[in-house]
Amino acid sequence: MKSFEYTIKDELGIHARPAGMLVKEAKKFASECTITKDGKTKKLTQLMMLMSLGVKQGDTVTVAANGEDEDAAIETLKAFFEANL
Repeated sequence: MKSFEYTIKDELGIHARPAGMLVKEAKKFASECTITKDGKTKKLTQLMMLMSLGVKQGDTVTVAANGEDEDAAIETLKAFFEANL
């Protein structure tokens, strides 16, 4: 399993548009991709579960990937977070 921590910079946090884009990115990989905030972990491939975390600006989340292409998944997701969130 590979993971990284990221502090959200977007003033709206993880809102509908970037959440939808994030789900599309996570679905490209065979690995299970998850996001954790305040001890609650949700799959990145489930939009409503992701939105239920209520991630706001300044929150620190942990993104993890576990599976055969976890290295590629983490690289791609990290780049997505840096570019969009």
